[in-house]
Amino acid sequence: MTNAYLLCRIADTVEDEHALSLAQKQAFLERFVRVVAGHEDATSFSRDLGSLLSSSTARHERDLVANCRRVIGITARLGPGQRGAIVRCLRIMSGGMLEFQQNRNPAGLKDCSCLDRYCYYVAGVVGEMLTELFCDYSTEVNKQRKDLLALSVSYAQGLQVTNILKDVWDDRRRGVCWLPRDVFTESGFELDRLSPGEVDPGFLKGLFELVAIARGQLWEGLQYVLLIPVHETGLRRYLLWSLGLSVLMLRSLYRTPSFWKGRNIRLSRLSVAVLVVLTSILARSNSALKLLFKSATRGLPGAAHP
Repeated sequence: MTNAYLLCRIADTVEDEHALSLAQKQAFLERFVRVVAGHEDATSFSRDLGSLLSSSTARHERDLVANCRRVIGITARLGPGQRGAIVRCLRIMSGGMLEFQQNRNPAGLKDCSCLDRYCYYVAGVVGEMLTELFCDYSTEVNKQRKDLLALSVSYAQGLQVTNILKDVWDDRRRGVCWLPRDVFTESGFELDRLSPGEVDPGFLKGLFELVAIARGQLWEGLQYVLLIPVHETGLRRYLLWSLGLSVLMLRSLYRTPSFWKGRNIRLSRLSVAVLVVLTSILARSNSALKLLFKSATRGLPGAAHP
C-alpha cells in the first residue's frame, strides 16, 4: 500500500507541475504507466522528469522523483495481482488527470456528474486498488470482494469531496475550482464571482449541499469498513482514521463556512488524538462505530441515515 501511494504521488507531481505543458504531462504520465508496468526504464524517466521540475515543486516531491528507481524496484517484487491492481489504478488515474487538465475552469466543473467523474479518477480508483490489495492479502476479505468494490468508490470519493471543500480557497488562488456549477447556479450563485471568505447565502446553500453529499458518501464508506472482518483491526483502524478525519473536517467546515484558507480550519491535535483512541477502541464493534458516526455527524446537512 505504501508503494502504491508513492507511485500515485509521482503521478500527482506530474499533474501539479505548472512548468510542464499539457503535451509534456501526457507524455510523462504515459511513460510512467509503462515504467510501473515494467516496460520502460525508471532511471531515464526519473532523470528526464526531474530536470524539468520547477523550484515551486516541494522538496519531498523532487526527492521522490529522484528515487523513482528505488520505488519501482519494490513494485517489481510485488505479486502479479498486486502489481496489476496498481498499474490499472495509475492508468485510469493518469487518463482522468489529463482529461481534467484539458478542461480546467476557474469557474468550476460543469455539474455534479463531472465532479463525480473527477473524484473517481483521483480517488475512487484508488479505493478500488486498495480493495484489490486487501483481497489479495486475505482470503476472508476476498469473500466480500464484490460488495467491497461496490462501496470502495464511495469511501474514497467521500474523502475527496471533503478535501475539495477544505481546499476551495487555496485552489481558487491557483486559478482552479473543482466545485460543480449546477449546484450553485440552482441556489442563485455563480462560481465565477467567488471570492475568499464568501458568505453569500446562495454560495452557502450550495456549499452545504455538497457537505450533505459528502456526508452520505462517508456513511457508505463506513459500510465499506464494516465489511472488513472484525479481527482485521489494522485494516479497520487505517480506514477509520481517514474516514473520521473527514467527518471532523466536515463538521469544522459547516461551523465555519466563511474560512478563507484551508489552514484556518485545521483540526486540533486533541480532536485527532480523541479520534484515534475512540476508533481504535471501537474498531471491532460495528454497532458502536455506527453510533459514533451518527453522533459525530449530528447537525450536518443530509439525512440522518443516508
